[in-house]
Amino acid sequence: MPGKWTHGVPWKWTIAVRHFTPTVDSVTDTPNTPTEQRTPTTPRLDLPVLVPDVHRAMLRLHEAARRDLDPALVELVLIRASQINRCAFCVDMHTRDARRAGEREERIHLLTAWEEAGDLYTGRERAALALTEAVTVLTDGFVPDGVYRRAAERFEEEELARLVSLIATINTWNRLNVTARTPPAGE
Repeated sequence: MPGKWTHGVPWKWTIAVRHFTPTVDSVTDTPNTPTEQRTPTTPRLDLPVLVPDVHRAMLRLHEAARRDLDPALVELVLIRASQINRCAFCVDMHTRDARRAGEREERIHLLTAWEEAGDLYTGRERAALALTEAVTVLTDGFVPDGVYRRAAERFEEEELARLVSLIATINTWNRLNVTARTPPAGE
């Protein structure tokens, strides 16, 4: 029996389902087991070197999207989308950025369970995180009206447009870095 997210969206059993859905590898008869998917590997592409114009354009887009948004909120959104997309490089980078900006360790640590964290996150942050999850995981092909409405109630229209743009931008960064297998920077 499916549960419900706090914001009313049905849970998706993505971890269990992931292994049963077709993948590019299964279509081409190449083995693709969960173990192989999680095995650390060497980087595939050095995108900033190979396509510097794309990299610069992405940096400009990212900076434009985050402009005038609260820096602490920005990092929470970037970390949460990166966690969902399993982008180790981006989780590492934005966790470090959040710490440098003074974010509390407890809030970073509990971000994966923000809905269960009580009042640790403000109503505005919770609305942004719910929107981040809905935009990042477009399983049903849409962002639920309730999620969007809660965000629209807490953000001015231009802020909301920037927030949606930021979420779209981090999702692009995640997909580029996961595909390129960009390793975390480490200490």
